[in-house]
Amino acid sequence: MDGKFGFTVQARDGQARQGVISTPRGEIRTPAFMPVGTAATVKAMMPESVRATGADILLGNTYHLMLRPTAERIAALGGLHRFMNWDRPILTDSGGFQVMSLASLRKLTEEGVRFSSHIDGSKHMLTPERSMEIQRLLGSDIVMCFDECPALPATDAVVAASMQLSMRWAQRSRDAFGDRPGHALFGIMQGGVNRDLREESAAALTGIGFDGYAVGGLAVGEGQEAMFGVLDYAPGFLPEDRPRYLMGVGKPDDIVGAVERGIDMMDCVLPSRSGRTGQGWTRGGQVNLRNARHKDDPRPLDAECACPACRSYSRSYLHHVIKADEIIGSMLLTWHNLQYYQDLMDGLRGAVAAGRLAEFVAGFHAGRAAGDIEPV
Repeated sequence: MDGKFGFTVQARDGQARQGVISTPRGEIRTPAFMPVGTAATVKAMMPESVRATGADILLGNTYHLMLRPTAERIAALGGLHRFMNWDRPILTDSGGFQVMSLASLRKLTEEGVRFSSHIDGSKHMLTPERSMEIQRLLGSDIVMCFDECPALPATDAVVAASMQLSMRWAQRSRDAFGDRPGHALFGIMQGGVNRDLREESAAALTGIGFDGYAVGGLAVGEGQEAMFGVLDYAPGFLPEDRPRYLMGVGKPDDIVGAVERGIDMMDCVLPSRSGRTGQGWTRGGQVNLRNARHKDDPRPLDAECACPACRSYSRSYLHHVIKADEIIGSMLLTWHNLQYYQDLMDGLRGAVAAGRLAEFVAGFHAGRAAGDIEPV
């Protein structure tokens, strides 16, 4: 691949930034929301449909792909982009979070994490070096450092020890990543909700030097108020000229608040997972299509949305196919939710560029406060 990885901030409004991440596989407009393609698929979606919503980049999952179908198999078949028919940028997480949350019988040491697969119980060892190797085999454009993410709440001593281990792993990840033109390596800031630990982590990462920086260890149960409390200062500890990625976030109001605080990239399974359970995200908030109030409603889910679910189908139809467990229900609602998220990002980018973010945010919250349309 020709070309380099780069980041340009094109506009600012308060702490918020609007810009572009350049990669050999295409540009990523920021602030960006990355749909999650855990096992080389955004569930219930074709790749071209995901692209049609406005997504510039997808996220793939190191832990799941290393177990099935294996990184070696994907490499032999031409890499993750060809394997899943997505020719634009892909970010892969390091596998660390899933090892901590999904694997059984895990043992954490300085070397890495030894664990048993949640699929078949097979034994594996994931280290910073192995995580870098897996992500190289996958061929992802943005690679994440291998880190440990402690569950909150935790004592400062536990969070500090975990953060310092992650910083040692960050150096090993950097060393193992090597020189890969056109590919980027992101460091992950840890430190829980402790400002001093966050600052120490950011200083360690900046000293190592990365192409971008993630704020990790949030959206793990601490609540929005605590998360925003950290985001009020944490992005400011990171270099101005690099992308800032908030991992695992989130709900629409989490995203808006994160962008206000200087975050450039986010990912979350919520829009696709919600779509498979009959939940639609709209300008009036979350709508449960399973509810009986929709069964005779001829109106679209969201009159302002241009997705196929809203353009061609009624709430009554969506209610019917979801209640009947028809696959098209998951397909249509997932498409709608991903479209809503990408429309939200487009609105945020435009608002920052125009210097009207406060006005946009006020309108966003007003729409949600008004709630769903009245029943027929």
